[in-house]
Amino acid sequence: MILRLIFLTGFVGSALWAADEITLPTLKVGSAIYSNVTVTSVNATEIYFQHSRGLANAKLKSLEPELQEKFHYDPEKASAAQHQEADANARYTQAAQEAARASSTPEPEPEPVPVENEPVHIPGSFLNQPAPTLVIQKWLTEQPDVSGKFVLVEFWATWCGPCRRSIPHLNELSHKFRDRLVVIGLSDENEATVRRMTSPTIDYTVAIDTQNQSFGNAGITAIPHALVIDPKGIVRFEGHPGLLDEPRLLGILNSYKE
Repeated sequence: MILRLIFLTGFVGSALWAADEITLPTLKVGSAIYSNVTVTSVNATEIYFQHSRGLANAKLKSLEPELQEKFHYDPEKASAAQHQEADANARYTQAAQEAARASSTPEPEPEPVPVENEPVHIPGSFLNQPAPTLVIQKWLTEQPDVSGKFVLVEFWATWCGPCRRSIPHLNELSHKFRDRLVVIGLSDENEATVRRMTSPTIDYTVAIDTQNQSFGNAGITAIPHALVIDPKGIVRFEGHPGLLDEPRLLGILNSYKE
């Protein structure tokens, strides 16, 4: 398959900072006080922790200044992350509304999917163009064999609500088209953070790119975002995974010519 997948080793760092069993006697969040606290992870906007009464999370901006400094709180990065999540939620809502409207009306005949000898290109996109180079720092599941198969790459993150809501849909696509399609969930978070997320269960391949090289190469500005790449390395779909239903994916798969 002519898909530029680069596997890297030796990188450290992450868009999400993971705390290794940091414990605090108490943690004050606004007017609430938690005791016997064990911090599990921290991202740009929130802290996640266990305490004497269960599990909780809180906004970093609600912590005392010394704890904000300890957990690397940056107001500018937090604001950017919140805008990113809001944009992702808006994209998911729009996709859900479009899907609902489509299901309430007779399904039109699918439009022909462009093939290599019929190039149609949208400026600023990779559609019907060679896929961007995808950099894999580490596979968190078994490395897939993509030879002769289509690859669906979804850019996602554990903090992203729409991304998590897309997981069951991607599980279904991965299962139904497993003989022709490899689904890869690619996050820019660190390994510990991704592994902590156990619900919903992911049944497809998971990898990380903590240096954001794949995200940068693909020009990702909002998540979730998916690319479907044919066996020759040409992008045949890009956009919100919610827009990639089974009939549309089947049309893409069946339009491929050796």
